[in-house]
Amino acid sequence: MSSETTARKSLLWLVAVGFFMQTLDATIINTALPAMAASLGESPLRMQSVIVAYALTMAMLIPASGWIADRFGTRRVFFGAIVMFVLGSVACALSQSLGQLVASRVLQGLGGALLLPVGRLSVLRTVPRDQFLQAMSFVAIPGLIGPLMGPTLGGWLVQYASWHWIFLINVPVGLLGCIATVRFMPDIRGLVQRRFDVIGYGMLAIGMVTISLAVDGVAELGLRQVSVLVLMIFGFACLAGYWLHAARRPEPLFSPLLFKVPTLSIGLIGNLFSRLGSGCMPFLVPLLLQVSMGYSPLHAGLMMLPIAMAGMTMKRFTTPLIQRHGYRTVLVVNTMLVGLTMASFALSTPGQPVALHAVQLLLFGAVNSLQFTAMNTVTLRDLDGSMASSGNSLLSMVQMLAMSLGVAVASSVLGGYTGMFGTTLPIDTLHAFQATFATMGLITLASALIFWHLPAEARAVQPPQPEVSGQG
Repeated sequence: MSSETTARKSLLWLVAVGFFMQTLDATIINTALPAMAASLGESPLRMQSVIVAYALTMAMLIPASGWIADRFGTRRVFFGAIVMFVLGSVACALSQSLGQLVASRVLQGLGGALLLPVGRLSVLRTVPRDQFLQAMSFVAIPGLIGPLMGPTLGGWLVQYASWHWIFLINVPVGLLGCIATVRFMPDIRGLVQRRFDVIGYGMLAIGMVTISLAVDGVAELGLRQVSVLVLMIFGFACLAGYWLHAARRPEPLFSPLLFKVPTLSIGLIGNLFSRLGSGCMPFLVPLLLQVSMGYSPLHAGLMMLPIAMAGMTMKRFTTPLIQRHGYRTVLVVNTMLVGLTMASFALSTPGQPVALHAVQLLLFGAVNSLQFTAMNTVTLRDLDGSMASSGNSLLSMVQMLAMSLGVAVASSVLGGYTGMFGTTLPIDTLHAFQATFATMGLITLASALIFWHLPAEARAVQPPQPEVSGQG
């Protein structure tokens, strides 16, 4: 084996481990929220900001990741990303209040947001084009294992150690990653240093943050209606300002020309609204199991395994289904199935057999996996080479934004129903959860109308690329 091949394999392992750290930390925290809330003196139903802060920070930084890597070099940026991720993890473990924990998650998200895009860029510019898909498939495998392990590992650590260890386990992995980065990561920079669109990026980032704060403020921040309305209007004004700015700028972050591709515009809108519902399930299900059904953290984590296992199994059936029935039929029907499966959790009660819950989670995992893969591939399928990179970054940003908004919306809905039913008795909280699942399932059902506008002739012509967002 040549030294070049050995270096290339070492690079793939390094990027894969970085992706694993990112996806593991996005899911490991879900089963730990009740224990963290008890330690910090908070209600477990008001801990969504810990998840929202991480996902929203990643969504904000993704559009700038390519320019940062071109400007400062892949080795320096990847090394700095690991350092920020580890520092953020240590800060999370040392947090004494919810505010400190949220701030620490922002720092952790700044590092996590750069790990995959910069790693993928280094692979793209190092691996021969005919081997790129195979290389990215290898890198994506840990991204599937992370969500598989995360909830169970988080529940085990909480039950037999403490919630602090779900962050501290990143330290030794991060230190090894820093050493490997210095040794194996090539220092690649962009050949042409283009100017970064600071104004456009600022409007886009502020728009995302203010809209998320407005949604999250209903449940977590205690903002009054006027404040929420002002934040929402300001956020949409910033996004509208970015659209007008991008139309006049020669090299915007995301060109409006992208939206002239029908499959991309429909796919992005469908991604956003579909994930508003399904993206909240990793947050809601462990809370339901622990708060209303008395499951231990480890038991709740184990109950999340069927989702990940069914999701991985469903990948092999996705392409044949789309080739036979087309994207429009598959996505319209499957989106309704996702919504109905989510709404079925409104029937959950403490007396139900564990096997029945497992079947529910298996069904949700299968249809949710098909949904994510189909949405992602239809969004990118018609982009030419000049638009592929920008379209992929835009899709990654929308995925993380939808995850953030989905958790914020679900928490706001749960808070509203909690106020309606009360929290005096355990059954009151259960009724609030049941109503929330029904509502979020209805939101997902409505998003099926978006995919009806896809071209009927659109079908998969090759196996879809593996998920690289850690969500599917």
